[in-house]
Amino acid sequence: MPLVMNYAVMQEFAVDRNSGQFKAPFNEINNQHRVATPEDTAVITPNSDTPYSLLWLDLRAEAIVVSVPMTEKDRYYSVQFIDGNTYNFGYIGTRATGSEAGDYLLVAPGWKGETPSGVKQVFQSTTPFALAIFRTQLFNPGDMSNVEKVQSGYKAQPLSAYRRQPAPPAAPPIDFLPATTAGIKGNFFQYLDAALQFVPETARDKSIRAKLAKIGIGPGKTFAFKDLSVEHKAEILLGMKRGDEKVDSWLSAGNKNIDGWNVGSFFGDETFYNGDWVMRAGAAKGGLYGNDAVEAMYPYTRVDASGEPLDSSKHNYTITFASGQLPPVNAFWSVTMYDGKSQLLVKNRLNRYLINSPMMSTMKKDADGSLTLYIQKDSPGADKEANWLPAPDDRIYLVMRLYWPNPMPPSILPAGEGTWRPPGVKRV
Repeated sequence: MPLVMNYAVMQEFAVDRNSGQFKAPFNEINNQHRVATPEDTAVITPNSDTPYSLLWLDLRAEAIVVSVPMTEKDRYYSVQFIDGNTYNFGYIGTRATGSEAGDYLLVAPGWKGETPSGVKQVFQSTTPFALAIFRTQLFNPGDMSNVEKVQSGYKAQPLSAYRRQPAPPAAPPIDFLPATTAGIKGNFFQYLDAALQFVPETARDKSIRAKLAKIGIGPGKTFAFKDLSVEHKAEILLGMKRGDEKVDSWLSAGNKNIDGWNVGSFFGDETFYNGDWVMRAGAAKGGLYGNDAVEAMYPYTRVDASGEPLDSSKHNYTITFASGQLPPVNAFWSVTMYDGKSQLLVKNRLNRYLINSPMMSTMKKDADGSLTLYIQKDSPGADKEANWLPAPDDRIYLVMRLYWPNPMPPSILPAGEGTWRPPGVKRV
C-alpha cells in the first residue's frame, strides 16, 4: 500500500505535467511560497504549518548533492529523505544538523563511492527514486518573504556538476504507467506492478514478494483484474477488503489511546519497520510521509474524550490546554482540521486550517491562564474567534503536530508513555 501511494504521488508531482498537481521534473526543487490549502489533494493530511519545497530524486545515473543555507537559529526547518519504500532514510535540519549551511550527498542503492570533499554526510536510499521534503517554518503571513529567502538557498545538483566534472551518460528514459492518487483503489495491482520495478528486493520483503508473484504481481508482470473469472475477482476483492480492515484495525489499536488521541511512533527507516507491513501501511494511510518521532509527533483523533465520533454537524467542541501545559516542543506545535472522510483540509470563510503556537500572541487565554480552542462549524462569537478552528458540517479528523518534541520531561516521548498528555476533545 505505501509503495502504491508513493508511486501515484510521484506520477502526479514529477512525471505527469498535466496532473494538476505537478511540481517539477526529477532533480529540480519546487519551492512553494504558500502553505497547503483545500486545493492540495494529492497527499492526505497535508501539513499547512510550513511551506514545502519538494525534490523528487532520480539517482540512477549519478548521486545528487543537496545544499542548504545558514538559517536563523529560531526558525525551524527540516529536510526529510523518503525512498520508494516510504522509509525515512535521513534528515538535514535544525534538529539533525543545526542551522549552519552545508552540502549533503544522496546516493542510490549499492553506491560504494568515497565521500566527496566538502560533503558533510552521505544518505543512501533503498530505491533509485526518492523524495526530499523541505519544511521551512512560517511565523505569520507577513513572514513569507523571509521564508522565500531561505528557500532560495536550497540547491540540488548532480555530483558531476558539484565536482565540476563531465556528466556520466544519462539514465534511460522510462515509460511510466500513468497513475493518480484518485485511481489507487481501482488500479491497485497495476500500480503495484509498476512501483515494484523501482523497488529492489531485500531479505525482509523476499517472502511477501514471492506470494505476490504467485498471483502475477511483480516487476515485469501484468496483473489484469478485468481478465479474471468472476470467482477469482470476488476472492481478490474480498482479500483487499480484509487487508484494508487489517490496516484500519492497526490504526485504531496500534497506538496508545490518550483521552481519545492516538499517540504512537510509526514512521522511520527500514530497521524501524523491520518487515512489519501492516504497521507501514497504517502509517501511510494515517498520513503519508510522516516524520520520525524525534522530528515530529502526530497525535490524531476522530473521537472526543468519551470515545464518541467527532461530528461538527451535531456538536461543538473545545480543547483546553491547562496553564503551563502547552505542548512541550523545541520548535512549534499545531492542531489542524481535516474533513473526516477525505482527510483533506476544510474550506472556511477565515481560510484558517489550523491553530499553531506562532498564533499565540493573537489568542485569548482563560482567566486561570489556560488556553481553550473552539472546534465548531459556526463562529463562537467575535470575542472568541481568535481561538476558533473552523470545522466542516460533517465528521472531522484532527491532527496535532509537535515539531522537535522535548526529549526530556515534560515530553510526549517516548510515544504513548511520556509525561505530557494531549488534552481530550470535549463536547460542549
